[in-house]
Amino acid sequence: MTSKYQSDYTAGEDNVRLWGMDIHNPVFFVSASLIVLFVMATIQFPTHANEILASVRAWCLATFDSFMMISVSLILLFCLALTVLPVARVRIGGEGALPEFSRASWFAMLFAAGMGIGLMFWGVAEPMTYYMGDSGTPLGVQPQTAEAADLAMAATMYHWGFHAWSIYAVIALALAFFSFNCGLPLTLRSAFYPLLGERCWGWPGHVIDTFAVLATIFGLATSLGLGAAQVNSGLNMLFGVEDAINTKLTVIIFVTFIAILSVVRGLEGGVKVLSNFNMLLAGLLLLFIAIVGGNIGVFTAVFDTGTQYLKHIVPLSNWVGRDDEPWMQNWTVFYWAWWVSWSPFVGMFIARVSKGRTVREFIVAVLLVPTLVTLVWMSVFGMNGLYQAQNDIGSLAGGMSSMSLATFQMLENLPYSGITTIVGVVLVLVFFVTSSDSGSLVIDSITAGGKHDAPIPQRIFWASMEGLLAGALLYGGGREALAALQAGTVAAGIPFTIVLLLVCISLYKGLSANVREAALR
Repeated sequence: MTSKYQSDYTAGEDNVRLWGMDIHNPVFFVSASLIVLFVMATIQFPTHANEILASVRAWCLATFDSFMMISVSLILLFCLALTVLPVARVRIGGEGALPEFSRASWFAMLFAAGMGIGLMFWGVAEPMTYYMGDSGTPLGVQPQTAEAADLAMAATMYHWGFHAWSIYAVIALALAFFSFNCGLPLTLRSAFYPLLGERCWGWPGHVIDTFAVLATIFGLATSLGLGAAQVNSGLNMLFGVEDAINTKLTVIIFVTFIAILSVVRGLEGGVKVLSNFNMLLAGLLLLFIAIVGGNIGVFTAVFDTGTQYLKHIVPLSNWVGRDDEPWMQNWTVFYWAWWVSWSPFVGMFIARVSKGRTVREFIVAVLLVPTLVTLVWMSVFGMNGLYQAQNDIGSLAGGMSSMSLATFQMLENLPYSGITTIVGVVLVLVFFVTSSDSGSLVIDSITAGGKHDAPIPQRIFWASMEGLLAGALLYGGGREALAALQAGTVAAGIPFTIVLLLVCISLYKGLSANVREAALR
């Protein structure tokens, strides 16, 4: 234990028991009230909500673009620095701590933690969007050219690669270190103990945890909204189900109900079973497309995408004098805000399963393993989509009719398209459920003061709130539903980036103190 940063505070010390729930005061009440008010206002005044959400999104992206670009690159550099500094030898849980899982199981859980609906939604849609130039092109290249295809894959991996996972790594390492090495509650405010001391259990900590709840639930709502749109598109293609807001809302209601059932069963009985099933199904679909897809050699596709990614990572990270500033704001800055909003959720999960790993082992694994798996996924899905577009095959020949249809349009031109489309819809649905119930458990833990055994009504409340928020954003957004979903994420994610930067400072102070204490022993 790092004695310098130990505290007598216990998880749930400030909790109150109301309505069968064990809730932290005031984090639960403030965050729940703000979310309920937002949902009510959006449903009551959808037109005004749409206008406000659009304005908020545009203002945030234009105002904080440089801040977000610099911040996320700094976080990645910080992670890389941790692997070569003396703190790299610090072991999560203490010198004698042993890993609870094998490396293979640990690697699988790292990938599963931050992957989900996004891979299914964007695997084909994102490279296609960049290639066609529907909303500008990365680095301002000429659309529908060989260079555009290369940049499309490079930019997609840039958004899903090292930068994204460095955000998760910082939060996860901070939560793991201060919980397992310092004995503090597994909640975000604990990561600020070196900066705030005992004050982190007071109002500064309340603010931090409230920000974490809001960022997480808006990030999840964006993913759930995308998932509902894609399920609707799949059902439309398979059965002619109307592609309309009412259908999407019905999907959200249905999946939220299933998520509630899963949450009630708990981590082992619900989340774990569904996650394992979905990982197997996703792996089989990936393998199928890799084998039968176009004339795309898997190894060649992965190598080419990886090469283009590394070649363009620096130009894509630059924020000065860009010819593609609107593209950078609408895509890269949004993605960084999205990853930031997901970081408390994913970070807490990774922290829970990483005891016994050294800092160096942790950082290398969290950055490298998911990035490599994502590289394979995006190469297989994205390059098959681009191949069809470049060779005038099927619906993608003239570009996408909608982003939510892109994956299904690619599958349409492969063998057994009916079966694979059904598999795709099931995947999105289960990803939908696992994201919702895993997120609910994390939010529940934060709003319970770091406790992990909160009563069932509490779990049900947060699972319901996620569904309501996703539905409200879709309803309020109308035809601009995607922009509305993004607005919520951007508005919550950008302020939380400041929290992340402070976490870096606090984490280094904690790790350095651990090294000094170890040297004196």
